[in-house]
Amino acid sequence: MGTELKDLAAKAYVYGFPLVFNLDQVRRYVTTGVGANPAAPFNTFSHADALAGPKDTFVSINNDTVYSMAQLDLANGPLLLEVPDTDGAYYVLQFVDAWTNNFAYVGKRATGTAAGRYLLTPPAWSGTLPDGAIRISFPTVVASIVGRWACAGEADLPRVRELQQRLTLTPVGEQGQPPGLPTPDPNVPEPLAFWEKLRVSLQAYPPAAQDLPLQQSFEPLGLLEWGPSPYADANPDLAAALTAGASAGHDGLVAALKSGAGDTIVNGWHQPFHAFDYNDDYFEVGTVNSSEWRIKDRARAIGLRAAAAMGGLWGNHGYEAAYSPVYLDGDGDELTGARSYTLTFAQAPPVDAFWSITMYDLPEYYLVDNEIDRYSIGDRTPGLVYAEDGSLTITLSAAEPTDPTARANWLPTPAAGFRPLLRMYSPRQEVFDGTYEIPPIVGVG
Repeated sequence: MGTELKDLAAKAYVYGFPLVFNLDQVRRYVTTGVGANPAAPFNTFSHADALAGPKDTFVSINNDTVYSMAQLDLANGPLLLEVPDTDGAYYVLQFVDAWTNNFAYVGKRATGTAAGRYLLTPPAWSGTLPDGAIRISFPTVVASIVGRWACAGEADLPRVRELQQRLTLTPVGEQGQPPGLPTPDPNVPEPLAFWEKLRVSLQAYPPAAQDLPLQQSFEPLGLLEWGPSPYADANPDLAAALTAGASAGHDGLVAALKSGAGDTIVNGWHQPFHAFDYNDDYFEVGTVNSSEWRIKDRARAIGLRAAAAMGGLWGNHGYEAAYSPVYLDGDGDELTGARSYTLTFAQAPPVDAFWSITMYDLPEYYLVDNEIDRYSIGDRTPGLVYAEDGSLTITLSAAEPTDPTARANWLPTPAAGFRPLLRMYSPRQEVFDGTYEIPPIVGVG
């Protein structure tokens, strides 16, 4: 029975990891803030006043856009969201529910860049829409808006800040203080803290209907118990199975991320362009509800959901932004700051917005501090030097290059292992059909 419980716990860990990990980040944003984004109460925006840097300790955070984040709690009723006219400039407001489903988009690709009004409503809400408002129905009472404004650097920040101030959330009707996140039992010992967080979160944020039978299968683990926590004074055999199962589930997710199981890999670059397609139930404004962007195998979708949360929480669907990470060079060797590398784009990534490569450390996938404060490089980076044939060669190294061209096109790496990530905003079809091929990273020293 111990082995059976451990295996069940490992399965439950993968199932529940996105919910727990996501809500931990929601809690950070409303209590301490994250880097350039100061803490802000539920139902208000937190606006970063700069592009992200190493102090923004959030998994795979981007350095291309300025963030406007809002953690929402609709327990007391709807909110009216009003967005400004951006005069054609790229932005996206991505809506993410408690389970990390991307269920709506507002922005240049999805709804255009004109001003707009949206009524954000809790599950099962019925009522009257304000004049000119479009409804966005939330799958869970708590959810996040992940706002990104394209920013061309320091000189462009005043324009972005003015747009941020015109982005508003207003309660509809008389509403008191929202209740916020459920509180785990503080008497649960640390090795079982994950399970207590999961237990209370499952009660507060029911999953999609098709996932309920799987959730109910975890009853032997105590996850379905209401009232006093079963983990405060757990049976030793159950505690051992939960601890071992969590470890096995976590290690499995880490291994899956590194191996890219199921990914198409071209020249070492993983192409998980459908890693955020696990939402199979909620399609609101700006989403693409088609078989191309849905995962038929639910068990696989749940595994991908967990891996996506660990490796790139709050990432967009591929049709909004395509992400391609790489762990190995063109020879199949792990990337390391002990070596120098080049990456030559004979043809720029085909996008309708812009592209970039951002440098991250391992295993946290955080931005890496460096002497020139450059954390990404792309088509908007000033001062890049192109070859006569129009190609662009980027140098990746921990040590500063001595060659002037290599120095101009340098993306600093950490001294140890690292993982670059290519982002393509508003990617064209060539990205998905294989017509465009990302070149390999080549070791040169």
